[in-house]
Amino acid sequence: MDIEDWRRMIDEIDAQLVELLNRRSRCALEIGRLKRAQNLPIYSPEREQQVLERVRRLNRGPLDDDALQRLFERIIDESRRLERLAAESSDGLDEPRRG
Repeated sequence: MDIEDWRRMIDEIDAQLVELLNRRSRCALEIGRLKRAQNLPIYSPEREQQVLERVRRLNRGPLDDDALQRLFERIIDESRRLERLAAESSDGLDEPRRG
């Protein structure tokens, strides 16, 4: 394979990542709504630690555990932001607007 083949493969993977990240984000929105309904805090350090430990266990490389953890910390930060938006939303929006 040449460089263009590898780039096409990366483009395909990126498209899959976008879909998966948006699926995960929809879950976070629902969790935010449930937390609001149950009067639960958005920040759950125990759960976040469980997620980070789990992805480290699943890791088979070539990303090292620290790199993978940094990526997931960012994903979790964005999920928490979406949860907060969903929990604070009172206008019935299904999802936050793009921006």
